[in-house]
Amino acid sequence: MAAPTIEKRWWKEAVVYQIYPASFLDTNGDGFGDIPGITNKVPYIKSLGVDTIWLSPIFASPQKDMGYDVADYRSIHAPYGTIEDVQTLIDQLHTNNMRILMDLVVNHTSDQHAWFKESRSSKANPKRDWYIWRDPKFDEAGNRKEPNNWKSIFGGSAWAFDEPTGQYYLALFLPSQPDLNWESSAMREATHDDMRFWLDRGVDGFRIDSMNLMSKHPDLPDGKIVNDEPYQSGAEFFASGPKMHDYIREIRTKVLDNYDVMTVGELGFTKDEHSVSQYVAKDRHELNMLFTGDIVDMDHGASGKYERNDFHPRRIREITNLWQTAMPKFDGWNTVYLDNHDSGRSVSRYASDAPEHRATAAKMLATYLTTLSGTPFMLAGQEIGMANLGTEYGVDAYIDVEGRNYYNEVLQARGGDESKMGDVLRELQLKSRDHGRLPMQWNNSPNAGFTTGQPWMTVNKDYVDWNVASQMEDSNSVMEYWKQMIALRKKLADVFVYGSYTPLPESDTGEMVLGYERTCKETGQRAVVLLNFSDRESKVSVETDGMRLLVANLAAVLGDHVELRPFGSVVLLTA
Repeated sequence: MAAPTIEKRWWKEAVVYQIYPASFLDTNGDGFGDIPGITNKVPYIKSLGVDTIWLSPIFASPQKDMGYDVADYRSIHAPYGTIEDVQTLIDQLHTNNMRILMDLVVNHTSDQHAWFKESRSSKANPKRDWYIWRDPKFDEAGNRKEPNNWKSIFGGSAWAFDEPTGQYYLALFLPSQPDLNWESSAMREATHDDMRFWLDRGVDGFRIDSMNLMSKHPDLPDGKIVNDEPYQSGAEFFASGPKMHDYIREIRTKVLDNYDVMTVGELGFTKDEHSVSQYVAKDRHELNMLFTGDIVDMDHGASGKYERNDFHPRRIREITNLWQTAMPKFDGWNTVYLDNHDSGRSVSRYASDAPEHRATAAKMLATYLTTLSGTPFMLAGQEIGMANLGTEYGVDAYIDVEGRNYYNEVLQARGGDESKMGDVLRELQLKSRDHGRLPMQWNNSPNAGFTTGQPWMTVNKDYVDWNVASQMEDSNSVMEYWKQMIALRKKLADVFVYGSYTPLPESDTGEMVLGYERTCKETGQRAVVLLNFSDRESKVSVETDGMRLLVANLAAVLGDHVELRPFGSVVLLTA
């Protein structure tokens, strides 16, 4: 029986380029990237072969969490520009047959949002139930306590006390980011209106931040006590709650179905196949795709992100095989990514940024991202092999609230002794969100050509050698390799986008090499992909009869086997 034909859609064939607005290009010298800077670089982005951009939040915000604390969904953060600037960008992209996704942050708002100001003004305010308010508890001595023991994702309590009204409000991230109450139908309708505001202006879809946190267990019970800390994870009660799918389907039917758009949800704390299928199975009529997060968590420890857990290629093999084989079972669709604004750079974490390996490693990762089924997402700078800040940078180079809060919490627990913090600094140097937010490296002029002013954050000093201008002149550069691979993906979409996936077992490839086959379901044309995730040479036996070399990055095909140099990769294709 023939396999069912996969429905072809533009968002399945898209290649998405994520832009962190503050870090892309500053056109007015204030040290922050801006919307005109993005518009200026549309021809450059298009030259890569990219056809869709995703903007991290650009809305009005006090920037306590770099825009993920929205104060007004219909205004633009002033340093970035204006509504008119955004419309110009949308129009310019559409003129170039490109599309735009915006970041939809609707699990929470800023405490400066007009909705929250009204909500906290009195218990009788009509918007009081637009957020999650609860009375305090008291211990036997009469001391006030939080409504439950949930720990904030950024550390400390997930509750903030409001003195004037005598109640706590829930804030799963920062106290300045109160969670919206999706139980309120009026709040949901107002949020739907904000979505329509942007869709009517031509936005082509949304990446939905913290998507599955919108529904909490109605009783808000205590999290399980697993250590002697005062606050515990409440994830089992605030992630993928009982009405989560109702809310997503309502958004779909009331808003999204009226437009030809793409949706990708950020799925936190939930990574099993069944739960994922509930969001993206075609017959569920919810989302197009998800970021499950496991691919950027591969070196996280059991107790948290900043616990040491060195990467091993076996982890990427397990995750890749899981989702590439699972999605077709329920007619879902994958995201394919390794980097984002919340992670360290993959070339530094999962490959090597050592001078002798960096370009090869970056190309190997590009091969991975462009030969898998799903929609590839690349982070600005990935196309030139941008890396983490080096080990010569100390803790003062790290400004992100997540990493600094963790560092300071541990420092306090260790009596304020900086000499005992080497292990934490090592993890920041690998995983801090700052690395994914480093200013774009355009050329070797001061501040990497990003700004003529004082940059808002550290510019990696390696920009002198690693920048866009230098790679444009080099036919062997990481950038040129990305262009080649994106073009091949589009040309051979029936193989690399829509084809079936067959993993090559570790017993055949060795533990350090990830291998898989992609096969066109209509013609049977087959590709073999081999990726060396180590700094050692690897030899892989593979049947090469009737196959031609499509791409080789420090690899050689010799009769019945392939020799991969450190971090090398190869793609073979049947005629």
